[in-house]
Amino acid sequence: MTMSLKTLDDLFVHELQDLHNAEKQLVKALPKMAKAANCEKLRQGFEEHLAQTEQHVERLENIFEQLAKKAGRTKCDAMQGLIEEGQKMIDQNAEPAVKDAGLIAAAQRVEHYEIAAYGSACAFAKILGLNKAVDLLEQTLAEEKETDEKLTELAMSEVNEAAQQVAS
Repeated sequence: MTMSLKTLDDLFVHELQDLHNAEKQLVKALPKMAKAANCEKLRQGFEEHLAQTEQHVERLENIFEQLAKKAGRTKCDAMQGLIEEGQKMIDQNAEPAVKDAGLIAAAQRVEHYEIAAYGSACAFAKILGLNKAVDLLEQTLAEEKETDEKLTELAMSEVNEAAQQVAS
């Protein structure tokens, strides 16, 4: 059953439901990414982001409570596809350093999707005057951006260089 999107309020709730499902999918995927990582810093980064992602789910649930709405059964097809791409990298027969570089690329695609989605949700909440929701969404958005920056730093400082050193 699809939700009727007649107002910005409807769209905002729909976006929150999509994000909620995306984050719940990510909670299941991140332990697999951590297990597949060869670089200890990358493994730790995935584990830290799992703890953050669990908080993101809680924040979204807090917003649903504030709005007296339910998370619903919306499925985030985009996150499902991004996770499937990440799983393909996990399943690759690749040199460890090369696999780590691929895992970072897959994780950054996820982060960029989340940054876009949370950015839109924040914009909707601001227009709707939902200040408590704005605060929670902005907190998560900042964490997603920080995770993306950490992934870039790790890739540039260690992982990509190690992958480049692998003999062809």
